Amino acid sequence: MKNEYNTLNGGPKPYSNPYLAGVLLGLVLLSSFVILGAGLGASGGISRIGASLSMCVSAPHTLNSEYFGKWGKNPLDYYLVFMLAGSFVGALFSALLANRVRIQVERGAKSSMGRRIAYALAGGVIVGFASRLAQGCTSGQGLSGGALLLSGSLVFLICLFISGYATAWFVRRQWND
Repeated sequence: MKNEYNTLNGGPKPYSNPYLAGVLLGLVLLSSFVILGAGLGASGGISRIGASLSMCVSAPHTLNSEYFGKWGKNPLDYYLVFMLAGSFVGALFSALLANRVRIQVERGAKSSMGRRIAYALAGGVIVGFASRLAQGCTSGQGLSGGALLLSGSLVFLICLFISGYATAWFVRRQWND
């Protein structure tokens, strides 16, 4: 039964209030600007993890790389790496508290598991490549740039929603719920 919660028998708890979560996210962003002098984003942390893994394979090559070399011998010494790790740990902790941890592939009735996984991987690769190409991810543009009222970030957000709705039109047949 969808959207019904049975917390007495160990079922999942209801989701948090989205307005409260938005206010808390805004406070985290404000704290980031006040304490660190910079906003939030995820792609910088992932890139630095990639640089660290590259250092394990070939440190001289990584340090001489135009892309990874600028971060030096300790690419993990950066606040976004810790923010990324904290986001993952915090989400896992929240899911454990709400009894929402399950290994599953969410998909529509008309979509096979393989197709859903292929779409998810393709989308992840496209977004990851685009975020590095644009030198920032959607969370950095939307949250940090939007909070600063940067015109480029506001145009980006409008385009993001338009492209999301357009893409949803093409894959809507995969979901029949």
